[in-house]
Amino acid sequence: MGQVVVTAEKTLKASPERVLEALGDYTGVRSRMLTEHFGEYEVREGGQGAGTVVHWKLAATSKRIRDCLFSVSAPSADTLVEKDANSSMVNTWTVSPANGGSRVHIKTTWDGAGGVGGVFERIFAPKGLRSIYDAQLTKLAAELDA
Repeated sequence: MGQVVVTAEKTLKASPERVLEALGDYTGVRSRMLTEHFGEYEVREGGQGAGTVVHWKLAATSKRIRDCLFSVSAPSADTLVEKDANSSMVNTWTVSPANGGSRVHIKTTWDGAGGVGGVFERIFAPKGLRSIYDAQLTKLAAELDA
């Protein structure tokens, strides 16, 4: 058993403050960033940044659906952290200044399975999840850079 790590990033034209506000907007922008891989999206508490509790089902593949219940914190001015109550999954969104705009970086970690299944998970899960994040970041860019 080992930790699985997935990262993705994109540079946007919008300011870091605007990007962080959008990432923390779970009732608006975040719901519009969802791809076909997300279902049953529901904000259960809050809706803006730290203190938000949000639920979704993530279908990374047709056979692998993860039921997620994330609690959101903001440990620093440039970071949002989503911790899943149903697993070891943690999403960390970090926004930093870049080229007159912002660099958005997402890092997801979780404790992977052991054995042969774990080997396949560590090989294939990052690629699939990274493509989902790339699509979400493209939607975020379209929303903020327009």
